[in-house]
Amino acid sequence: MRDDPRSHGLWEASAPPAPATTALAGELAVDVAVVGGGFTGCSAALHLAEGGVDVAVLEAEEIGFGGSGRNVGLVNAGMWVMPDDLPGALGDVHGERLLRLLGEGPRAVFDLIERHGIACEAERQGTLHCAVGAKGLAELKERERQWRVRGAPVRLLDAAETAAKVGTTAYAGALLDERAGTIQPLAYVRGLARAAIGAGARLFTISPVVSATDEGNAWVLRTPNGSLRARRVIVATDAYASGVWPEIRREQVHLPYFNMATPPLSDNVSRSILPERQGVWDTKDILSSFRFDRAGRLVFGSVGALRRGGQAVHRDWGRRALAKLFPQLEGIPFEYQWYGQIGMTENSLPRFHRLGRDVIAFCGYNGRGIAPGTVFGRCLADLLLGRIGEDALPLPVTPVEAAPRRVLREACYEAGAQAAHLAGARF
Repeated sequence: MRDDPRSHGLWEASAPPAPATTALAGELAVDVAVVGGGFTGCSAALHLAEGGVDVAVLEAEEIGFGGSGRNVGLVNAGMWVMPDDLPGALGDVHGERLLRLLGEGPRAVFDLIERHGIACEAERQGTLHCAVGAKGLAELKERERQWRVRGAPVRLLDAAETAAKVGTTAYAGALLDERAGTIQPLAYVRGLARAAIGAGARLFTISPVVSATDEGNAWVLRTPNGSLRARRVIVATDAYASGVWPEIRREQVHLPYFNMATPPLSDNVSRSILPERQGVWDTKDILSSFRFDRAGRLVFGSVGALRRGGQAVHRDWGRRALAKLFPQLEGIPFEYQWYGQIGMTENSLPRFHRLGRDVIAFCGYNGRGIAPGTVFGRCLADLLLGRIGEDALPLPVTPVEAAPRRVLREACYEAGAQAAHLAGARF
């Protein structure tokens, strides 16, 4: 993608080919236009097409080009915020409704994978949220309590249990979430796109929307080589929004996140780390994550951008951090390196917007794009299919509000992560 190995790294190298698509050329009319070919857009297109709607997707680059093809691949339930905080932020009705929907999100992802035969290295062994120190352990104890009240299959592990599952004594404990798992994210979104095409949706790539005109009874979306007329529009661009409807981008602060992958490890070494193949992330402010792919590569990530001086700083820190966690990895190089952007909202919760007459959008996934993007895409399809009303959605309609000091905060995130990693690794 754009011939840059740092954009999609291992996922681009190991994913099955994307379905054949072309750029939009000439004029086309459909019932629904979807702008953006990531998790949300492809899920919405698939469910709309299965419901008999004539739908077309316009993707500015390639399927999964944005966050959908760059992320860690952890299929998690819920959001970053504590479960009890959602009713306080959204009200009891929407808060509990969102918790139920996102709690069931991983199951929805794995059900789609099974139903459509998507080859994306799906692992359903859960995820481990690992506690760094006493503060991290206290946070996880409270998170476990709040989820268990709601009947979620989560369990707090002590330090010894955590060491057995992770392969290091660095953590004070971990929260095992049995609902969750890992996937190859670019392979998954390409599989969603293939399933959508099979159901009758039309997908156009290299087709950025350069203008959108409301003609009263329809929207006309123009691309460099064509135009698409649609009665209704779904905007599914999230953190990579640009051009038309840029306000979605302005309400999110970009947090850079990188991933690096080792070569396939030997059987002896790979069996000593994550023997059950859960995905991991920790409780630090500048967090780290790691998981295996099917070939035995350990994928390790953290906050930071692999550009300018950051590429060498984060690479060298990654080597030190991995060796500190797992001494048997001392001297192991990284075979792939890539990074992207996480869109963070002010309250760390997603948003539902009406951007114009018959133009709707979910956005602001805050680093939890796989399951939320999938189920929110289905929600948008259900809304347009008339299966649910707007009052049944998991989020209320809210106005778009620009994030304060966005540019400054983004610069601080990037510089701060680089400074922290330059200083060294602490676990």
